[in-house]
Amino acid sequence: MDIVFKKVEMKDRELINRYLAQQKTRSCEMTFANIYLWSVYYKVDYAIVEDMLIFRGSEDRVFFDYPVGKEEGVKPAIDALLEYCRERGQRFILGLVTPEKFARLEELYPGMFEISYDRDAADYVYETEKLANLSGKKYHGKKNHINKFERLYPEWKYEPISDANVEDCFQMALTWRRMNGCEEDPEKSAEMCVTLNSLRLFKELELRGGLLRVNGEVVAFSIGEPVCDDTMVVHIEKAFSEVEGAYPMINREFVRHEAAGYTYVNREEDLGEEGLRQAKLSYHPAFLVEKGTVTIKER
Repeated sequence: MDIVFKKVEMKDRELINRYLAQQKTRSCEMTFANIYLWSVYYKVDYAIVEDMLIFRGSEDRVFFDYPVGKEEGVKPAIDALLEYCRERGQRFILGLVTPEKFARLEELYPGMFEISYDRDAADYVYETEKLANLSGKKYHGKKNHINKFERLYPEWKYEPISDANVEDCFQMALTWRRMNGCEEDPEKSAEMCVTLNSLRLFKELELRGGLLRVNGEVVAFSIGEPVCDDTMVVHIEKAFSEVEGAYPMINREFVRHEAAGYTYVNREEDLGEEGLRQAKLSYHPAFLVEKGTVTIKER
């Protein structure tokens, strides 16, 4: 079985989006911008197999993502991947498999596969209305932070990111990188490179974003995009920590302005960082998008 995998390039956007649009997913990874921007770090490439889109990652081990496209193409595509792996003596691994997708695998291949879920990779999904209004006792702390921000910085202003102000966000991101020691940490460095490239390619990737100004200076910004017809995903959020309340404020304002009309907001995973986990839980997610790794059961 000869499958030709190709590097993900900007010119592939229309092709990849055509397949992504054929199935509904709320996983934060399943947007062209996210795939394109992170592909160099996770060594992601792609192929079209049995008229299905297949992503392959090889950062530390070779794995495939669950086939993307029409439902009837899933089994032929997986059969092709199984043969591809057998011919090469390669272990078959499917990554980023949700419970719904694993249930479908069980229907197609009863008892053949097992799955191991990674809590650190689960996406936090929130109801847009609740993030926008922060109503009720459980959001009292968030409201206090926002009230303090408005009291300390009465001249604050929100702006959608556009050609006119994207450079201001870029310069703020460079300052944030210096202040947070990103050069000494490979993971932080990669994340900041993706952030800067998101701003460089903001228009080309059709991203959405917003920024906060205090006394005319950008102190926070957020970048996201729709992942499906009812869910907006927030890929990037940066704020100066010394500006009290800037993080909850950009969170609220981005949701109010850029996620209006979407039922849910996906704020991605916590990567096992305890502080980040507590921060994401403090916004009371409606549900988590669980993702696991599928392998063939050992007989």
